[in-house]
Amino acid sequence: MQPLFEAIIHQVPPPVGDPTKPLQLQVTTLDYSEYLGRIVIGRIHNGTIKAAQTTALVKETGEIVKAKISKLMGFEGLNRIELKEASAGNIVAVAGFADANIGETITCPQEPQALPLIKVDEPTLQMTFAVNDSPFAGKEGDYVTSRQLRDRLLRELETNVALRVEETDSPDKFLVSGRGELHLGILIETMRRQGYEFQVSTPQVIYREVNGQPCEPFEYLVLDVPEAAVGNCIERLGQRKGEMQNMQAGNNGRTQLDFVIPARGLVGFRGDFLRITKGDGIMNHSFLEYRPLGGEVETRRNGVIIAFEEGVATFYALKNGEDRGVFFITPGTKVYKGMIVGENNRPQDLDLNVCKAKHVTNHRSSTGEELVQLQSPVEMSLERALEYIKDDELVEVTPQSVRLRKMSKKLARR
Repeated sequence: MQPLFEAIIHQVPPPVGDPTKPLQLQVTTLDYSEYLGRIVIGRIHNGTIKAAQTTALVKETGEIVKAKISKLMGFEGLNRIELKEASAGNIVAVAGFADANIGETITCPQEPQALPLIKVDEPTLQMTFAVNDSPFAGKEGDYVTSRQLRDRLLRELETNVALRVEETDSPDKFLVSGRGELHLGILIETMRRQGYEFQVSTPQVIYREVNGQPCEPFEYLVLDVPEAAVGNCIERLGQRKGEMQNMQAGNNGRTQLDFVIPARGLVGFRGDFLRITKGDGIMNHSFLEYRPLGGEVETRRNGVIIAFEEGVATFYALKNGEDRGVFFITPGTKVYKGMIVGENNRPQDLDLNVCKAKHVTNHRSSTGEELVQLQSPVEMSLERALEYIKDDELVEVTPQSVRLRKMSKKLARR
């Protein structure tokens, strides 16, 4: 690491700032502590900040709110250390501003001078988080009630500024909006690891009406891919209504592709992108603007195989059903009625008894000693499950399992 550190010292210019000027600290990220409340993190552009100092927060609306710094912290490696004072150029964490948001400025109350606001992209996708009501509900999670789910989502708002949480007519359902599948997927995975059990619906694009015309969000997409994957990426994004804006080939065997694409065209694309580029591609997208609807996005998926009774999947039943499609489960997996266990070869959904056991007799088969193997099942990770489900399907998320299921009639009526 020594050459890297030396290169940073010699090549990266030091921060620009004047410690003698009035204080200007711009909030660039947020954190939360049960003891200190909201913690704002940012770089001091000008001036000096001290612990217990009275400062002013210039809000996005221009309103000025005075507050006292309850704790001032700096960074040393991966740890935070308490400071008494910090000057221009330092990155600090400050407690005492309960309502501060990203882009706002902490400044001197006698001479309040705001820095240009940082814009946070608006949410473009939303999905429903609901209490798990499957037959296996409450068996694997530590936090399963609507109150626990609500408290956790509201607590996430303290630090996740691009997230929106809305309550619905049902106390068991919450509408959560975010910047994309990855943004929402990280939240789901974090909650799963913390012991929460719940179920989520398929991601839906947030539409708006602009000048009386229905519009949808468009994204500016930048791909950095190996040359061999360029054709497949262009073809796949063309099917998703993406319009290529620029293509630039580099000297390192890679090509940069720029697209404008509807946000719904990106739903499910990340998994395809990883497969097309064999994990060697880089993808980045940012919100561009709302535009009139871009037409139908081509999506392909057959029907699903649904278990129609509760029990344990058997080798015999899965082997006999191999000609119907591919499975997501292995022998010994516990299933319930309505659980999605595979994908059908045909467009229609198929109910199948995957718990059927072989009838035992006292007759010995001439082929009984032959080794019979199952096809390898398709592994449904959380990310792939969110991309896969349709409007009438749900992903059941627990600390131990990720299951796909058909939406119950009770939940659909809500």
